[in-house]
Amino acid sequence: MRGSSFSLKRFLGITAAKQQFALQTGIPATKSGLERKIGGSVIKALFGKK
Repeated sequence: MRGSSFSLKRFLGITAAKQQFALQTGIPATKSGLERKIGGSVIKALFGKK
């Protein structure tokens, strides 16, 4: 059935709070997003902007 899943985090507002934090600070709320951001910063530091 479509749309029948339930998320406790979404129900409690944790997901929205993490999204708002990420938007306001520029720091990704997910592990993969944070790794991507750190990786990009390291590449820029090593090789400069392209």
